[in-house]
Amino acid sequence: MATKKATKNSTAEKNAKKTSSSRSYSPAAGESVEREMKAMKQGKLKSGSGQKVTNPKQAIAIGLSEARKAGKKVPKKKS
Repeated sequence: MATKKATKNSTAEKNAKKTSSSRSYSPAAGESVEREMKAMKQGKLKSGSGQKVTNPKQAIAIGLSEARKAGKKVPKKKS
């Protein structure tokens, strides 16, 4: 019986190629999102209407919006 085994090097190389070639968000944008997520978990994050944010997706959207305003590398909004 012949079985195929994936070597560690080949899978590591494939994963490295995937992440490095198609990075769509800058590290600074990620830091902005992390900051907003932390504020949401502490209960300090407010939406534009002044209500407390409890949804993680909304916190991510706020972080990306701030990164866009600051000129960081962030993809365009989906329409």
